[in-house]
Amino acid sequence: MSHRHFLIHKPYGCLSQFTSQFSGEAKKTMLGKFHDFPAGTMSIGRLDEDSEGLLLLTTDGKVSEAIRSRHVEKEYYAQVDGLMDEPALARLRAGVEIGVHSEKVITSPCAAHRLDSAPAFAPRTRKIRDDRHGPTSWVAITVREGKFRQVRKMTAAVGFPTLRLVRVRVGGIWLGDMAPGAVVEVPDFGL
Repeated sequence: MSHRHFLIHKPYGCLSQFTSQFSGEAKKTMLGKFHDFPAGTMSIGRLDEDSEGLLLLTTDGKVSEAIRSRHVEKEYYAQVDGLMDEPALARLRAGVEIGVHSEKVITSPCAAHRLDSAPAFAPRTRKIRDDRHGPTSWVAITVREGKFRQVRKMTAAVGFPTLRLVRVRVGGIWLGDMAPGAVVEVPDFGL
């Protein structure tokens, strides 16, 4: 059996799954809305409902496991509340304490820097907030682990809550200029 692989720009408000698991999810947007995926397609990792960006899909469980491992970097652009400064970035790089499933854990060291300008993403379907609530800034954070809502918890731990989160890269695969909801089938992930 030959496996199939896809890239999707998961939009804001979409769940990273194909079927509802709980009664409250029945009316939610699922991945199957955007493409006629073959049976057995699974998302490689997840992006929560409020997060956007690059999501890889495959019918190959071994490929999924390899990409979810600590050997593959995941890069996110986060719009945060306030102007993130160098001390906060240094704390992110060193690892911060976050809560995961009622346990306290220290995140692994990561790469983090402030972006000089806001990325040119399509406007989000739901407005974030307006400027009268104070300034925001964009940071790039690259991790090799994927704890539950990790990047959001990391920025909050250093005093800069995340307002918008977009995954822009998995390994050597970039989101690029894919529009929200766009799906591209690829022969493999080249990782």
